[in-house]
Amino acid sequence: MSDSVKAAQPVDAFIDNLRVQRRLSDHTLRAYSTDLGQLAEFLESRRIGLLEAEAGDLRAFLASRHKQLGARSLGRKLAAIRSFYRFCLESRLVAASPAERIASPSVEKRLPKFLDRDEITALLTALDEESDLGLRDRSLLELLYATGLRVSELTGLDLDDVDRRARTVRVIGKGDKERIVPFGSKAADAAERYLPARGRILASAKKRAKNNPAPEALFLNRFGGRLSARSVRRRLQRAIIKAGILRDISPHALRHSFATHLLQAGADLRVIQELLGHATLSVTQVYTHVDMKKLIEVYDGAHPRARRGKGEKS
Repeated sequence: MSDSVKAAQPVDAFIDNLRVQRRLSDHTLRAYSTDLGQLAEFLESRRIGLLEAEAGDLRAFLASRHKQLGARSLGRKLAAIRSFYRFCLESRLVAASPAERIASPSVEKRLPKFLDRDEITALLTALDEESDLGLRDRSLLELLYATGLRVSELTGLDLDDVDRRARTVRVIGKGDKERIVPFGSKAADAAERYLPARGRILASAKKRAKNNPAPEALFLNRFGGRLSARSVRRRLQRAIIKAGILRDISPHALRHSFATHLLQAGADLRVIQELLGHATLSVTQVYTHVDMKKLIEVYDGAHPRARRGKGEKS
């Protein structure tokens, strides 16, 4: 065991390890820290230290949270606990991990929400391009759908990340991993219309001494600062209402739409994995279930021997 681990509190050493070695986001680090803090408080109420806990203690902690949390949230807490004790085992802080044999709660698999092609067209053509902010909104939604970026990746883009000639965008994704994603003519055209508007937004912001503009950012708010993820969600919600789409759609649904439409058009799953920046193919495979559901619907509606009666079981 290293001197640094000996000197540091186990949770602090674990979080530092995640930050340095795995380069997890601040949001994930805060979630892990909160989960382990709650576990420590629970164990302390039983006069048990984190390094003395047994499997029964961990099960009791999860059971105490069962009424407040769903299976997915409990599963996340268990994942944090497992990861922590695995680190403690590797650091020789414990002789064995008490979390390894605890079964994960059963979680119902939810298929991702996505828009069909007609809904995408309605959404993108519903935007008002008569104002500078309208041009910005059209450009950012076109780019979200064209590239499948996470909204945090989109708002983190700088002007220099976009190669307008090659029609590619350089993205820094989870774990600070870089990838290059192409985009099509519609997103390129929208960007060309937005860039002059961006210049006007920035020029106006610089005239206001109180503002703190972000001249390097691709997408700007009306004050010249970097557009936030929350603002992107608000702009999307307004566009959804204008388009007459009667569903609650998040910016992530455009990422799901991007992947689903590529798969339906015959794109290789590994190519989609690379474009989305998924670490493993298993994460990307959820879109095969989305596509299979559509295929079954088409088959049931078209094949003369597949049509089921109202009382017939599938």
